[in-house]
Amino acid sequence: MAYSRYTGRGQFINNDAGYKETLFSERDIKQIMQYDTARFYYPSPTELANMPTETFVWGVTSKLYKVANDVYGSPHLWWLIAWFNKKPTEAHFKVGDVYQVPSDPNQTLEFFARQNT
Repeated sequence: MAYSRYTGRGQFINNDAGYKETLFSERDIKQIMQYDTARFYYPSPTELANMPTETFVWGVTSKLYKVANDVYGSPHLWWLIAWFNKKPTEAHFKVGDVYQVPSDPNQTLEFFARQNT
């Protein structure tokens, strides 16, 4: 399951003058490689209905990496849970929020990979 959330995304050098003036001079660097903005594909309602998930409730001590580790055995797949729930960071979750975690990370990664085809 060696799949990164950056797989299939292009890279570019940002040549914006304001960007260079603001960030480069303060850090004594010449350029920074950036990733293209991601395009997201989400499963259709029919696909979602056929996808087994587990239901969780966000708590005070909840962390995406902990849930990923508990469910998938890898904290590195935290971003897959965030993507699936359309909440890019833990700051987008509120205590009491009900969210879904796909049971099969490989199936979910296949849906995620569609954005890069």
